[in-house]
Amino acid sequence: MGSCCHHSSPKHKAAGQQHTAGCAPRTEPDLVDAPQADIPSATTASSDSPPDEDSDTVPGLHHWQIQGMDCPSCAAQIETALRRLPGVQSAEVRFATERLEVHWQAPTTRADIEKTIQIAGFDFAASAVVTATEPESRLADRLKGYWDIALLLGLMAIATLVGTQHDGAGGLLFSLATLWGLWPVATRAWRSARSGSPFSIETLMTVAAVGALVLGETAEAAMVLLLFMVGEKLERLAAERARRGVRSLMALVPDTASRVTATGIEQVAAHRLKPGDTIEIHPGARLPVDGTLLSPLAAFDESALTGESMPVDKQQGDRLTAGSLVVDMAVRLRVDSQPGHNAIDRILHLIEQAEANRAPIARFIDNFSRWYTPAMMLAALLVMLVPPLAFAAAWETWVYRGLALLLIGCPCALVISTPAAVTSALAAATRMGVLIKGGAALEQMGKVRTMAFDKTGTLTTGRPELVKLLVSAPFEREQVLQLSANLEAGSHHPLAKALVRAAAREGIVPQHMSHRRTLPGAGIEGEWQGQQLLLCNPAHLPAQSLSELQQARVSALQLEACTLVVLTLDQQVAALFAFRDSLRADAQAGITALQQLDIRCLMLTGDNPTVAARMAGSLGIDFQAGLKPRDKQNTVARLNGQLPLAMVGDGINDAPALRQASVGIAMGQGTDVALDTADAALTHSRLTALADAVRLSRAAHANIRQNIGMALGLKAIFLVTSLTGITGLWLAVLADTGATALVTLNALRLLGHKSRF
Repeated sequence: MGSCCHHSSPKHKAAGQQHTAGCAPRTEPDLVDAPQADIPSATTASSDSPPDEDSDTVPGLHHWQIQGMDCPSCAAQIETALRRLPGVQSAEVRFATERLEVHWQAPTTRADIEKTIQIAGFDFAASAVVTATEPESRLADRLKGYWDIALLLGLMAIATLVGTQHDGAGGLLFSLATLWGLWPVATRAWRSARSGSPFSIETLMTVAAVGALVLGETAEAAMVLLLFMVGEKLERLAAERARRGVRSLMALVPDTASRVTATGIEQVAAHRLKPGDTIEIHPGARLPVDGTLLSPLAAFDESALTGESMPVDKQQGDRLTAGSLVVDMAVRLRVDSQPGHNAIDRILHLIEQAEANRAPIARFIDNFSRWYTPAMMLAALLVMLVPPLAFAAAWETWVYRGLALLLIGCPCALVISTPAAVTSALAAATRMGVLIKGGAALEQMGKVRTMAFDKTGTLTTGRPELVKLLVSAPFEREQVLQLSANLEAGSHHPLAKALVRAAAREGIVPQHMSHRRTLPGAGIEGEWQGQQLLLCNPAHLPAQSLSELQQARVSALQLEACTLVVLTLDQQVAALFAFRDSLRADAQAGITALQQLDIRCLMLTGDNPTVAARMAGSLGIDFQAGLKPRDKQNTVARLNGQLPLAMVGDGINDAPALRQASVGIAMGQGTDVALDTADAALTHSRLTALADAVRLSRAAHANIRQNIGMALGLKAIFLVTSLTGITGLWLAVLADTGATALVTLNALRLLGHKSRF
């Protein structure tokens, strides 16, 4: 249990790969189209107006950075509190990026807004710079937040031991433990009430604990508070994990850049770069802006943004996106993006948009507590007062029955019913290789009727392999593999690794080759027996180098979605290597299992239609190709509006679509942002686990309905018997405790669910 819904959330793909082999040039889709509206920079979050001495009274649109939010329910609480202020026209909190946006007019001032945020129990940093990374906190600092739980648990343990010898002393110690745990909960309940949310889950817990204390059920009161505090800590850890994911996305953009001027190169802050500036980036560094390549040729690793495993060759005039890593040589580019409008900023903006457009999934207990807690308190009060005042009945009898009603109305069983089932299901899912981030995602998983997949790294392995080797006479297969492996030995390029692996499978060990050097953006060359050896993309060869038959083979292999590399010896073609990113071994089984659950599957990819059609056809699913991140997000939003949809992906460019879907599912080897944006993750990257998760979710939903039915049913029976005097206080205690035990045991059945694969 906790104050809000559970959210959690773990790595960037290869970032510094060396490019030493030619690969087929391809045109990558632009990450996103630049939106017209102003977008906050990935590195700053500040007021639209520069702060000055009159900023407290200047109306308009302002931004704050909020700290201390555990889940979207916290965001809703802040919005509720601020919208009550006179002059506040709108207040929106973006939970993913911790940004608050308020549009206000007089008589409200900035000081009023900040005071309201503090009263609601949250911290803020107005006009602050958001750092991309934060130093790891010391172990003592991390453990400091757990002393309250440790002390409560210690007091309960002591009370239990003492209670075995002296009942009165044990009860007193349990009361002290309850008061210790109750103080911060009751304080937050009071703050919520002052902010316009009087019946929050903190209020529910406070009423339950106080009611149990009044009736002498001190051990039960302490246990409810202990579970509540543990749930809160888990939510806070999950929220901080998500924050780290957003910070890792921001970290892709360097804070400084080398700007080329008439007098030389100067170091400037990245946010000072303007369209038209020329900057220089060295190998191993990332681009701070979107720009146009001015250098003739270069290779760029875009895997952190696109999820594509292979570096991309770019030529002079090609567009480049912020966050891309320069692989093989120093380059110069012309700045194209305005400050705060680069590719990373736009992806952050899309994530915020998707979060804002997505209907919030409130926890059942929060909704239930809005009317249940005040209704039961009012009912108990009426039972105590009405009969004695209206009918001259005995005060002792009806106060006793009112207290029994209050205990019957204690929501312990109901509070336990949902999280007990959710916790059991989440534990079972983890054993199956599926990390589901909380009860809301678990519930939505069972409602999914459409599942959309990214291609590269999701349906495919994301690792190219040699699929065809065409050897030209008089050369032999073993000879060309040996020469190619010699050239590529030690390279980190995905194609180079694939070629060396292919040679190793045939027992070929790479040997040293002299005069080996990389051709930036083209390939690699060396010398063998006094002859020039070249390994490159066919597009880098003169047109007359390939015969008509060889050109026909190149065209045919390209239609088969292959990446091609050609080996030449003294300008004579020796061999043609064809590489392909293959399907995951369990892709077909995973798709079939989902289709058996009446879930429609389709592929959404930025790749070309020929490759997509071949891949989708082999799996028997629908597809849409050539999609940019915004296109993916819009497609997911449209399909999700028809039937609940889950999106499965692994790249940063998938993050907006993952957030837009009813359930976002990230592959375990995916990027930090994809994993932290998603509602679930496949820790072992097994697609067959998706069907297991759907089955488990449906079983958990049924289990929750059973638990609620048992809890309410028992309460209804004993409500009648308590009011009529048939049962007394001790049976009311037994009914409440028994209902709690029943729903817990029923929930534990979910732990028995196992994978079918």
